[in-house]
Amino acid sequence: MALLQIAEPGMSLDPHQRKLAVGIDLGTTNSLVASVRNGVAETLSDQAGYHLLPSVVHYSELGATVGAEALSKVSDDPFNTIQSIKRLMGRSSSEVLTLGDQLPYQFSEGEGGMPYLKTALGDLSPVQISADILKALSARAAESLGGELEGAVITVPAYFDDAQRQATKDAATLAGLKVLRLLNEPTAAAVAYGLDQQDKGVVAVYDLGGGTFDISILRLTKGVFEVLATGGDSALGGDDFDHALSQWLLDQAPELERTPAVMRALMVQARSAKEALTEVDSVTLTLSNDQQVSVTRQQFEQLSAPLVSKTLRACKRTLKDAGIKPDEINDVVMVGGSTRVPAVVEGVKAFFNREPHTDIDPDRVVAVGAALQADILAGNKPDADLLLLDVLPLSLGLETMGGLVEKVIHRNTPIPVARAQEFTTYQDGQTAMLVHVLQGERELVDDCRSLAQFTLRGIPPMAAGAAKIRVTFQVDADGLLNVSAKELSTGIESAVQVKPSYGLSDTEITQMLTDSYQFAADDKERRALREQQVEADRLIVSLEAAIAEDGDQLLNEQERQDLLAEIEVLRSLRDTAVSKAIESGVEHLAHVSDFFAARRMDQSIQKALQGQRVDQLD
Repeated sequence: MALLQIAEPGMSLDPHQRKLAVGIDLGTTNSLVASVRNGVAETLSDQAGYHLLPSVVHYSELGATVGAEALSKVSDDPFNTIQSIKRLMGRSSSEVLTLGDQLPYQFSEGEGGMPYLKTALGDLSPVQISADILKALSARAAESLGGELEGAVITVPAYFDDAQRQATKDAATLAGLKVLRLLNEPTAAAVAYGLDQQDKGVVAVYDLGGGTFDISILRLTKGVFEVLATGGDSALGGDDFDHALSQWLLDQAPELERTPAVMRALMVQARSAKEALTEVDSVTLTLSNDQQVSVTRQQFEQLSAPLVSKTLRACKRTLKDAGIKPDEINDVVMVGGSTRVPAVVEGVKAFFNREPHTDIDPDRVVAVGAALQADILAGNKPDADLLLLDVLPLSLGLETMGGLVEKVIHRNTPIPVARAQEFTTYQDGQTAMLVHVLQGERELVDDCRSLAQFTLRGIPPMAAGAAKIRVTFQVDADGLLNVSAKELSTGIESAVQVKPSYGLSDTEITQMLTDSYQFAADDKERRALREQQVEADRLIVSLEAAIAEDGDQLLNEQERQDLLAEIEVLRSLRDTAVSKAIESGVEHLAHVSDFFAARRMDQSIQKALQGQRVDQLD
């Protein structure tokens, strides 16, 4: 007797069928892919049993190879073997030159200032090279899980700006992956540690990877992760520790050739020595000229001390942004392979005055957290109540009259977020408005970064200040920005998706934040001056227009000359650098012209009532 399986229409015949989703840690040095299997999040290995995929791509006439095989070509074919490509994501051609001999590649400049690397397969962008790494991870996942992937959560440094996040998303699209979400790496680590199970607490996530450093301060409240503040350096990581050691080795062997192949080989030896010194007190290296050089853990710690101090300074700044003192931190989580360096652990322990968590493999923790989030977003846990609130690293706003910046969404605001603000026209009869989107903490346009511009046309001609234009900023869960402007009486709308070809360097981001503190008082004074100058200009323009239109009918010659003289006084004051003097001038001109404004209003009322009977008035 056969049994029939019965299911509701549209329901799966397999009640245990799961959608295949993965978490991907696209790292600077190594990358991983993880998935939830049998209720447990675990990283996926290749056929040889290796979980870490070196983030290295080698290009030859035969095509691209990724991972360990590509890594073996570093010394033999340095120009065609690309490492640390994450450091170039979202960067401009001019910015990559600042990395100097740490990136011994041949570059060309593409459209929009994006750098291209010259390889045996032609000129390739960082997006294309990252896509090759993602393709390898996707293929590994499909083979391990036995099916097509529903989507992926891909992690990025918390300090990645809009352009760097968009570049990562573009790479995933090019690799054929559906991006469920871009997730900040520190937030993913918090998920992996199960911190969502705690009732409350404040956690510092210290993430030092191969090429990036992030520090995030998270507040946990019954499953809700709120990122209070983020900081860090998107061009500081284990590569810099290797570089410091390789430079020291060069100093010990001045006769060593400085060819690209030798330099790359030296970086590989420095990395091996760094890893060995986490377990032993000294190592001996044989350089390419057969010279032997010994390095002790103490010597390496002295070389790396400035780099550790740099990360701790970023921790101090981020705690200040969050309004948190070090003794208020409940837990410190260590993430990233570079946190295995004993000097790093000791430095963090001393700064926070508590033992940091290092029990989960720091290389895998981010991928595991991303896999848990991917499982939820794919719909495998519909009842999950995990909520992640990441934040904006820099404020977003737009330009107003006088070159001022009006902030619409402030830095460290949790995302996703949507904010709207109403603006109006500056001149009578204005039918268009330029919307200039800016990023930064300063008060003037010249001191902030321009993201995009678009024009809203078709505004009905009205008196200055009568039109209402609502500008809406929307930042999605991936940190990507859309801006729209709508004239409320007509419904006419225009919008732009902010998608720059490259982003801010870590130095620029840090400098923007530092300048916002350093020049806060000056910026306040400059803003007050500009605001008074704009108000003076507005009053001058409107009064001159009124005199031109109604002066002959409503003013005698003496009154006209007196008003024009007062306008010239304000115009002279407007060019001074004293906001209080301009403010007084505006108030004085408004006062002495009140009689003219009253006459114009009386005239308008008389015209409106002309030919009307009292019983017709409502």
